[in-house]
Amino acid sequence: MLFSLIQTSQAELWEFVIELNVEKPEIISGDTVVVTGRVVDHAYKATRGVEVLVRTGADTTKAFTDPNGMFRAEFKDFQRVPGTYTVNVIASWYGMTGLASTEFLVKGDSTPVSILQQQLSTEQAIKYLSANESDFEKDPIGQTLYKYYHGLLNDLIAEQKEAMQPNEDQIFVEQQRRISEALRKQAIEDYQPGGGMFEGFKYDNYIQSLNPEIQDMVTDQLNYTKNNVIKAQKARDEILANGGTYEEARQAYLDLISIPKHMIEQFNEEYLEESKVPNGNQTSAE
Repeated sequence: MLFSLIQTSQAELWEFVIELNVEKPEIISGDTVVVTGRVVDHAYKATRGVEVLVRTGADTTKAFTDPNGMFRAEFKDFQRVPGTYTVNVIASWYGMTGLASTEFLVKGDSTPVSILQQQLSTEQAIKYLSANESDFEKDPIGQTLYKYYHGLLNDLIAEQKEAMQPNEDQIFVEQQRRISEALRKQAIEDYQPGGGMFEGFKYDNYIQSLNPEIQDMVTDQLNYTKNNVIKAQKARDEILANGGTYEEARQAYLDLISIPKHMIEQFNEEYLEESKVPNGNQTSAE
């Protein structure tokens, strides 16, 4: 019988295990994508100097593991349309290999222009866009791809022109906004409204819109309220100026502007009585 003299912990394992991570699972276009990880064998033993190829889309970068098997790779200024992107990682070292993948998200809204830009930024697209059609006379597949990518380029140019031109709805809204602003300025010049609740063109228009029979009564009520507000503001300011608390000033203000229901009814009764006296005298005189 033959027995192995090599311990299990020292057995040579020909496949790597890759622990993979993207530092920011969600980014916006233009951010830096940072991929980190650790490469170990099946005995969880790290190896220094393992070559790690990291690829996402058409971009590829390279890193090497440190004594702890750790690696770090970056894709700076990752300008891509919104969507989910896959990161593929291949680790290799003297015949030993390992493969892992993960995903990250580029946030935002995709537009036809951005999608076309993404399609035309690949190595294959650049190859056919920078070539001449005559280069593929004897290559039917090359001719097809040449026409395909140049068609995408024409679509991109058309989309960009359309995106630069405002649509009819935007033009209409902008016109209405300008008309509204011009009318507002003209109204201010014509009416010259003042500040406050008891003056200005809105107040005057309100009074003039009332039934003539109650105009005087409403005006007196509003003046009464206005005087109470002025007294309340003065009392509040005096309390604060004399070192009183904000709560004391607030309570005094509320006490003065709060008009009980019976006082309003009394005011209306007195007004109606006063309005009847002249009419009654006039009738008796006649």
